Amino acid sequence: MSRDIDRRSFLKAAGAATATTSMTAGCISGLVGEEGNDDDGGEGGTLTYGRGAASDTLDPQGSTSGEVAKVTNQVYDQLVGFEPGGAALVESLATSFELDGTTATLELREGATFHNGDEFTADDFIATYRRYLDEDYEYYNEDGSIYGPYLLGYVEDVSAEDDYTLTLEIEKRYAPFIANLAVFALAVLPKSEIESDTDFSTETVGTGAFELDNIDQGSGRIRLAGYDDYYGDGPNVDEVVFRVVGENSTRAQSLNAGELDVIDGLDSQTVQQVEGGDAEVRRIDGMNIGYMALNGAQFEPFKDKRVRQAMNYAVNTEELANSIYEGIATPASQPITEEILGYNEDLDPYPHDPEQAQSLLEEAGYGDGFELELATFQNPRAYNPSPVQAAETIRSYLQEVGIEATIEQKTWETYLSYTGEGRHDACFLGWMTDNGDPDNFYYALLHPQMDVPEDRDFADWDAEGYNTSNRAAWANSEFMGLTEDGQAAYEDSERDEIYQQAAEIFHEECPWVPLVHAEEIRGVGPDVENYTVELIGGPFLEQVQLS
Repeated sequence: MSRDIDRRSFLKAAGAATATTSMTAGCISGLVGEEGNDDDGGEGGTLTYGRGAASDTLDPQGSTSGEVAKVTNQVYDQLVGFEPGGAALVESLATSFELDGTTATLELREGATFHNGDEFTADDFIATYRRYLDEDYEYYNEDGSIYGPYLLGYVEDVSAEDDYTLTLEIEKRYAPFIANLAVFALAVLPKSEIESDTDFSTETVGTGAFELDNIDQGSGRIRLAGYDDYYGDGPNVDEVVFRVVGENSTRAQSLNAGELDVIDGLDSQTVQQVEGGDAEVRRIDGMNIGYMALNGAQFEPFKDKRVRQAMNYAVNTEELANSIYEGIATPASQPITEEILGYNEDLDPYPHDPEQAQSLLEEAGYGDGFELELATFQNPRAYNPSPVQAAETIRSYLQEVGIEATIEQKTWETYLSYTGEGRHDACFLGWMTDNGDPDNFYYALLHPQMDVPEDRDFADWDAEGYNTSNRAAWANSEFMGLTEDGQAAYEDSERDEIYQQAAEIFHEECPWVPLVHAEEIRGVGPDVENYTVELIGGPFLEQVQLS
């Protein structure tokens, strides 16, 4: 990004999820942004985006993967958008939005068209909603991701007063609701294509600035073409090509050679590579967390809080941030970053203290240590650009206290399935916020989202309705109650206090070893103009021009 943004100022002012909203005790109202000018601008050409892994589907309802979102965000729009480079909510397919108690009302954009020529109306969102959540709908998507129940699970009714007025009734007060409508998984699909049984895993029909040209399944290359009838600004290039280059250093070399225009997944070494050439490194503080989840439902030692605390004392997060990340990350004490509502400034990362770790292990009856499997992925992520190297370093920390870890490496999509089934003992994962709200971390990642007896600290992986994004299977009743209270509160001051209390419980109970908060870093070629590093949503490639 060409300028720094003061995210703390606007996030603290109104809360991360509602940075452009005005809030009262019972109402959240959206501000209307500027209309697009349908400017085709720019000099055209092909923008080539290099990344570390492929998209396993093009169905925004079929995945939780950021690699999927990078592509689908170019071809689909949501009802609400995010400000490029920030967390503010802006208009998209809705030009205004309001949450009053348990009723959300949205005025929709007129004149937006899908790539098949259909005009966008409220019926398209209703069909999209039903495909995701209505099991009685003939076109219900049985393979839909967990995002459906998470983002829209509280909706009781969706109705349209006319083609451009949409009303959603939710079963309870739910502060993040409007921000949830901006998440990539709620991309609006056309009703006509849904009811024609279009295979959205390989075909796309959206209202976005680009439309699908072709896919090379072997290489993972995806080619998009500019959509001439896009309602907003841009696109300013003729084509966007997503290329998969698995090795960080190779991706940086390709950027320096002019073969790629934008790359992500940079680590400290590739930052230096890029800085040594004609390309530019652009970076902002990220709203993310890299962590090691401790599966207390699967692995017996992790049922004991003292063992989980020992894992935190054993891992040297400060050294990890300095050695593996080399200055592109800071040690984490809690799931959220300091820019997000509810951050608890009184909590510090666990210090590196092997003696304390061994003492806790002895108290728990594991003085001789134990063996565990440490699962990790191979491709770079923003919150962990060198996952295998990080796993090897943490294995050495654990060896110091008598814990022998065997590293299990898997490709990204295989890894998500493996850990999503709870087959790991401990696993590395991370989260790049969907909407900038604390609920998106605490409830999405640490609440089982089902009833669990109060005398149990962990849920069953195979229980109906279990939230598999909770890779620790943690089920602390006090913590769960606080996160539910945080959803019902609409005042920022009240929510701030609630989530600070939730952070204290997390810090004491240690379902994870929180590792780092990483910067969002991109390599940008010398011919690229108007590219903004995305904090949430994006990448915003419709803005980019090539000189």
